[in-house]
Amino acid sequence: MADASTPRSSADAPRSPKHEERPQHADLSGPEVGPGSGGPGSSGTDSKGPVLIRTRRTALLGAMFLMATSAVGPGFITQTATFTYQLGAAFGFAILISVLVDIAVQLNVWRVLGVSGLYAQTLGNRILPGLGWALAALIFFGGVVFNIGNIAGAGLGLNAMTGMDARIGGGLSVILALLIFLSKKAGVALDRIVVACGAVLILLMIFMAITTAPPLGEALRQTFVPDEVEFLVITTLIGGTVGGYITYAGAHRLIASGNTGVENVKAISQTSILGIVVATIIRFLLFLAVLGVVSTGVVLAEDNVAADAFSVALGEIGLRVFGAVFWVAAITSVLGCTYTTVSFLTTKNTKDSTKSWYFLGFLVLTTTVFLLLGQAPQTLLIMAGAFNGTVLPLGFAVILYAAWRRRDLLQGYKYPKWLLILGVLVWLLTIFMGYSSLGGLASLWTEG
Repeated sequence: MADASTPRSSADAPRSPKHEERPQHADLSGPEVGPGSGGPGSSGTDSKGPVLIRTRRTALLGAMFLMATSAVGPGFITQTATFTYQLGAAFGFAILISVLVDIAVQLNVWRVLGVSGLYAQTLGNRILPGLGWALAALIFFGGVVFNIGNIAGAGLGLNAMTGMDARIGGGLSVILALLIFLSKKAGVALDRIVVACGAVLILLMIFMAITTAPPLGEALRQTFVPDEVEFLVITTLIGGTVGGYITYAGAHRLIASGNTGVENVKAISQTSILGIVVATIIRFLLFLAVLGVVSTGVVLAEDNVAADAFSVALGEIGLRVFGAVFWVAAITSVLGCTYTTVSFLTTKNTKDSTKSWYFLGFLVLTTTVFLLLGQAPQTLLIMAGAFNGTVLPLGFAVILYAAWRRRDLLQGYKYPKWLLILGVLVWLLTIFMGYSSLGGLASLWTEG
């Protein structure tokens, strides 16, 4: 977008696509900065240059950690602990395969959206009118249901950590999230908070992994040469880390920060990979922490493996540590889910005041349902999970088609063939996953 002081008229000189797609609003998008420049027209020697470079770095870190922490929610922790208890060291292989698929998906999603500077729903509508809004509807449904689960997780985390009533804890967590979104520097606050929370999660997981002393040699061996392979576990992990809104969380934050365009391809690709790496580090550390407990032969409560593993490892304080881990994971998922879902309901031209009302409405809606039910409704969670199985192949098809046939939407960027081929192979896998999810949804309706 051109500088705000430039009059907009038919007499204006033609603008490049890059300038057309820059965010208009500072609150949630952050300052418009070029790679190391002081802004449009700067000679590069502006005294604010170092500040803008640091701001750009913060925005990239924020996008990276928003994706990672969105994936690391209460369900993430529960899945990892449960599967480790069931499979032991062989679960490492499932993590490895899911990570490779995640990287292939995120490399394509971040590069296409980042280079185009378009939100996923806008890109979809440019390809086929209405397609983007269909994708947005699916994202919204899944976002509402899973945010109820995230709020419930935040309440349970505070309950384990302090003994506070779970409903009160969930409500207080939502108020915190709302204050972040309504602050004058919401974008900067969001970036810094998700980075800090990600660092806290990693430190807590390192502490747990060291404390439980897992069999590292066995874990390493079975990560590459497992004794057993559970494909269903792998597909579950993939859906949990790049399914639904999580696929677009980091990329949409990147677009809002203004770090888009062909000149930022390298930074876009590196940031997307690092986001997956951060989520992977947390998952592997949690896997090792639980494995250390499981390898002793102790029997854990199957209905709450994660909390029981922490308690066995650390005693009473272990439950508090579990509560801290669960709450941090939940509150960052509330932030990521809310931010990304609202981004599918708006455009970059939407006023910040309007976005604030959307944030408020989304959080009020999901919190009200949580307070009425006390937990995320299991049937809706299953349905949302099934819909997420269709969101990934549909949304990913939009990404791949843009890379293959719509070079005009990518500012003339020549898309790497190897990345496109890799994306198509993974897309075929997501179709299978989506088919399996719809089968589960059909069973659910039949049973209902």
